Amino acid sequence: MRNHVFRPLIVVICVVVLFLIFRQSVVPDDFGVNGKNFTYGFHRAGSIDDWKAVTVKYRGKEYCQECHEDKYEENMNSAHAIIQCENCHGPALNHPDDPEALTIDGSRALCLRCHADLSFPRGQGDIPAIDPEEHNPDSECRECHNPHNPSLEEM
Repeated sequence: MRNHVFRPLIVVICVVVLFLIFRQSVVPDDFGVNGKNFTYGFHRAGSIDDWKAVTVKYRGKEYCQECHEDKYEENMNSAHAIIQCENCHGPALNHPDDPEALTIDGSRALCLRCHADLSFPRGQGDIPAIDPEEHNPDSECRECHNPHNPSLEEM
């Protein structure tokens, strides 16, 4: 009868030891370390330097304003004022030198990220939603709507 208790206990102890050895070899030493405190979490102190080394690709709407004042003003007076230019035009890291012109994403999919009619509460405030199957399904949104000021019809 002793074996019935000790065998499972030995198996559990072996599994725990293997897990601790595996964890020690996989988890970085600075994971969860917060100064003098030792708290586990989803933070690794070394990742701060890793993130500082990442090149920022997005310049922000103010950068676009320098050369595109008319589009900037039109956008700032519209419902799309909260959206950064680079969400649709792509990153402007070295623009205007490389690339000379930014690629414009004019696809329905881009607009539907915010404007799709979802059956559950969206938490997106008063963003007008459409049913993409019924609302001009064969057309791109910008054929009828000005993306810089979407309330204006372009027709």
